[in-house]
Amino acid sequence: MKIRIYIIILIIQLTFFNNIAKSNENKILFKINNEIITTLDLLNEIKYLKTLNADFKEFDQNKIYEISKNSLIREKIKEIELLKFYKSIKVNDEYIDRTINKLFVNTDFKNINDFLNYLNKENIKLDEIKKKITIELMWNDLIVSKFLKDIKIDKQKIKEDIIKNNKQKEFLLSEIVFSIKDKEKVDKKFNSISQTIKGESFNNAALTYSISESANMGGKLGWIKENSINQKIKNELSKISIGQHTQPIVVPGGFLILKIDNIRMINVDKNIDNEVKLIVKQKISSQLNQQSNKYFKKIKKDYLINEL
Repeated sequence: MKIRIYIIILIIQLTFFNNIAKSNENKILFKINNEIITTLDLLNEIKYLKTLNADFKEFDQNKIYEISKNSLIREKIKEIELLKFYKSIKVNDEYIDRTINKLFVNTDFKNINDFLNYLNKENIKLDEIKKKITIELMWNDLIVSKFLKDIKIDKQKIKEDIIKNNKQKEFLLSEIVFSIKDKEKVDKKFNSISQTIKGESFNNAALTYSISESANMGGKLGWIKENSINQKIKNELSKISIGQHTQPIVVPGGFLILKIDNIRMINVDKNIDNEVKLIVKQKISSQLNQQSNKYFKKIKKDYLINEL
């Protein structure tokens, strides 16, 4: 198996550095049901992940291969699943453009033009990124349609908590969401993740182990209002300081590790209703993300993944 992986990586490197992708060099690597993943797909995924996360290029070749492969498999399963509910993979260009703008903000690019120029320089087609974004947007829509009705938010309690304080705490968080195989112990998996965090970084551990949509961004979640975090997770966050991470927290679909990147106090919006809306939005997003991970884990068992 290791020899095969090295051969695949060699093919990818030759294709990348010589900037060629002739049809006779584009080999089929995997079949997911009747859909295929090729060396060219893998090459493009590596380029895409390097765009999202600067640390990705520092990984060794085996890790780059595994992360890119798993990312492609997740995306292909989502695409196949979506076509069971929708006629085509398509959304309004306005939503795609809005997501692209958010995407480059989370990278090292100064503006959207720098981002687009980089894509052109690296021969990354914008249409390919748009398709990836479309799949994620439609997947999120599917999760909303399936699970939003089950989410209960106590808006009155949120409002009361806001009124009590002129300021509120915000956490800059990163996450790793992982699942375990039937016979695999949580402690063993957590120990492997912890070793990667200590030896490399939380960012790299998220890229390597996380099954969440945030994985490709190194697990970064951005600033999260304390009032939007459920009590169980708040209790775990209260045990750690900036730069530290939690023990595994049981969530729908697996286990969650959170790292506090920073903490700040902000003034509460004078318009209480606006503040309530923001917190409700974050709470709903958090719960839907957990349902997304749970649903994906469930359906993945129904897909036949063959390495050719």
